[in-house]
Order: sequence, then C-alpha cells, then structure tokens
Amino acid sequence: MSTPQVSVVAPDGGELIRLGAARIRVVEDGATTGHRLGIAEVTLAPRSPGPPQHRHAEHDEGFYVVSGTARFTVGTTDYDAPPGTLVMVPPGAPHTFANPGDEPLVMVNTFTPDHYVRYFGDVREAMDAGATMQEAAAQVMPRYATTVAEPQAGG
Repeated sequence: MSTPQVSVVAPDGGELIRLGAARIRVVEDGATTGHRLGIAEVTLAPRSPGPPQHRHAEHDEGFYVVSGTARFTVGTTDYDAPPGTLVMVPPGAPHTFANPGDEPLVMVNTFTPDHYVRYFGDVREAMDAGATMQEAAAQVMPRYATTVAEPQAGG
C-alpha cells in the first residue's frame, strides 16, 4: 500500500488569479483531497463589491475572515463579519460579500466538493478574451451549477 501524498503550499505558492479588485490564490485545487474539498485565499481591495448575489446548487461554500471586515448579504439581510468570523453557505442559499472597509479583506474560502475552485480561472479566461467581469461571471456560473440570485423579501 502506498503512502498518501501530503500537500504543503508555501505563502507564495498556489495558483494566483487576479479578477479586478479581487486576488484569489488557489491553495488546494482538490487534487490532494480526492476532489472532496477545494480551498482558496481571497483578498478583496478596500471599498470593493464582490460578485453578484448568487446560489450554488451542488456545493457548500465556507468563508473564514482572516483580516478586514466582510459584509455578507444573504437575501436582503446584511451581516458584518470581522476577523475570526466563519460563514457557511449551503447549496441554494443566496449570498454575496463585499469589502466596505478601508483595509484589504482577506478570507479563506472553501468549496465542498472542490469543483467550483476552477470557476475563478474560467472567469479570468473569459475576461482575457474581452468580457467584462459581469459578462464573464454570467458566462461561467452555469458551468458550475450556479445562478445569479435576486434578493427576496425575508431572504
């Protein structure tokens, strides 16, 4: 029986993807976890919006705030999330986040299973081909069982 391989990603390791005001560093693409889990470090510039509010149909998503304060919007409800906050989003829940503050927001982002971690590279490719961020997101989200979600009252 062979020994499983351990992954060690250094602070300057992983795949770096820049998307406008966001910097995504993929530190686990699912290769080590048998595609059960993907992990990225997300850095969002001060006073920046995040993605359009959306819903995932096939994966859980987690956000752990390392520094800065995130503003999560779930339906029509806003939550401010300072460092140390964990936000878990199950499939079907509408959500987005932004950085309303004056310092960069850094979060650890998890995807269970891992497939959505490839979304960021696909968006970058669409933008490299001439799409705006919003156009690229609209083109790529359906590939990952994700749809833009309009907020609903009581959401």
